Amino acid sequence: MSELYDILTETPPTKVVLLALDQGLWDCERSLAELSALCEANHMEAVAEVTQKRQTPEAGIVLGSGKLEEAAAAAAELGAECAVFDGELTGSQIRNISTALGGLEVIDRTMLILEIFRSRAVTNEGKLQTELALLRYRLPRLQGMGEALSRQGGGGGGGGGARRGAGETKLELDRRHVHARIDALAEKLAEMEKRRGESRKARAKTGMPVVSLVGYTNVGKSTLMNCLTKAGVLEENKLFATLDPTARKLTLPNGEDIMLVDTVGLVRRLPHKLVDAFHSTLEEALWADVVLNVCDASSPECNEQIMVTNDLLASLGCGDKPVINVMNKCDLVPHVTEFPIIGKCVCISAKNGSGTDKLLEEISAALPQKRRRVSLLLPFSAGKIAGELEKNGVVFSREYTESGIKMDVLAEISYLDKIKDYILPE
Repeated sequence: MSELYDILTETPPTKVVLLALDQGLWDCERSLAELSALCEANHMEAVAEVTQKRQTPEAGIVLGSGKLEEAAAAAAELGAECAVFDGELTGSQIRNISTALGGLEVIDRTMLILEIFRSRAVTNEGKLQTELALLRYRLPRLQGMGEALSRQGGGGGGGGGARRGAGETKLELDRRHVHARIDALAEKLAEMEKRRGESRKARAKTGMPVVSLVGYTNVGKSTLMNCLTKAGVLEENKLFATLDPTARKLTLPNGEDIMLVDTVGLVRRLPHKLVDAFHSTLEEALWADVVLNVCDASSPECNEQIMVTNDLLASLGCGDKPVINVMNKCDLVPHVTEFPIIGKCVCISAKNGSGTDKLLEEISAALPQKRRRVSLLLPFSAGKIAGELEKNGVVFSREYTESGIKMDVLAEISYLDKIKDYILPE
């Protein structure tokens, strides 16, 4: 284990107070439960919740002054060091709420998610994507985010109080630096995306079908990946345990090889800037032949999770892809046999492996029919064809008979068309 892991496990989590404005736009209780889970994923403990129902936010401070006084009292009594707002705040709102809470540090939901992504990113691309999202989010919030960004006057010049130009302010310097860094990161990521595209082209040339695992965070995608391929992907019962895509080869029961790709998990109201930054990672679903929408069957929000994923797939242009809804963790709800969803559904438990045989069958059936399994009878003079089938297809059996070489193979349909005279009738 890393030194950082040891520190996190030995250090008590930071206590935080959750703040929320309930305008009736979404289920506030569920959203706060998810925010609490996000805090836990970032080594924080939610010790109190302060919510207020109102149609419009209070100018400057979002919540009413009385609610903020209540939050300040709760924080002081429970030893909270930070307040987390369930939504997005402007720089001035962060400053004003912090002042109303007696100087308590204030972050919003998006900042929390970005921090989780920053701490979890492993690959160079993941780190760059996270930094880009963070800078794009911070840029419009530079003004009003504390004394460190306060303006400074230009230098004096001449006598009688005459002054030259105001000079470049601290805020302008920060903005210029952030703009430059955003441009540099975008350029690096564009180059990485170009290489990713070349990898996809190379993968497409092999003819190996691609199946992508998508879905809500913490529904068991990585567990399913490990169950099917022994990939060794990190499995943790917390949000965003996996950020970087993992690809592994999987052989289906019919002998066909596919590439199984795990992708970053989703949450409700995932920040748009984060979706944009991780677009190239999420695009693995766009290039897939089949998409597995993995859901937590034991969650009361199962249907909503499916909708979140389907909305993202639609935004990526995956509306025409075959999608199999995979209901995971069915061992926790054995009495449920049907789920009120539209489309194909397979019930499994990635933890104990139940239902995975059925899932593999459904994947085989959903894949575009690029290959076909046939029986062949080749003359002994067609040894070259037998060798090509061994190299580029899957040979289940090979038998030398008086009439020739009898083979049971899985091969590309385009190749079988060239040797159709040797295919035995079914």
